Amino acid sequence: MIGYVNLGTNNIEKASTFYDALLSEMGAKRIMNLESFIVWAVSPSQPALSISLPEDGNSASVGNGTMVALRAGSNEQVNALYEKAISLGATDEGKPGPRSPEGFYAAYFRDLDGNKLNFYHMST
Repeated sequence: MIGYVNLGTNNIEKASTFYDALLSEMGAKRIMNLESFIVWAVSPSQPALSISLPEDGNSASVGNGTMVALRAGSNEQVNALYEKAISLGATDEGKPGPRSPEGFYAAYFRDLDGNKLNFYHMST
């Protein structure tokens, strides 16, 4: 049902460098590249993640309680993607680990603009 999720940024160049390096680890690449709007996806027919400068000209800000969850293929990939995000300048919001007895494994971080994301894997 979700087509894409957009995150606001105040520095499109810095944010695009971060997401180019991070999302390439999942096999995603840019599928749309405009001056103030960039979209990544594994394929054009799958859900995507985008960043943009706010259309209203105001500063981008972080939504309290808002988070983007990105599905990984394994717990090991969650670990690797989290470490990659941190190495690119993201800040920790919850180290990788099991979050429920139902097999939900996740790691949480904030990107360079303070947006909260997680990588997760469901083993069941």
